[in-house]
Amino acid sequence: MTGRSIALFIAAALAEIGGAYLVWLGIKEHKGVAFVALGAMALTAYGVVAAFQPSNEFGRVLAAYGGVFIVGSLLWGVVFDGFRPDRFDLIGALVCLTGVGIIMYSR
Repeated sequence: MTGRSIALFIAAALAEIGGAYLVWLGIKEHKGVAFVALGAMALTAYGVVAAFQPSNEFGRVLAAYGGVFIVGSLLWGVVFDGFRPDRFDLIGALVCLTGVGIIMYSR
């Protein structure tokens, strides 16, 4: 069950961060309404994927996902924007993933 949950968190992060990035490009980089629409569809997919988490506690799942989102956003920045995390980014990401583990998998 933990493996499935982790895979769902990763899929949700890709959908949400990717969707937000497409909206960002559509508006900030003037890529057009098609980018914004595709981003909106990806953001909708994020909500659907998150609902497949094995836990029935919405607040718990979304709180834990927050940590995954933070780490995923940093990684997205590295891959697509040339962002270089410093030691504080890395320490913060580790703290977030520790929180995810405690919230979702300590029971």
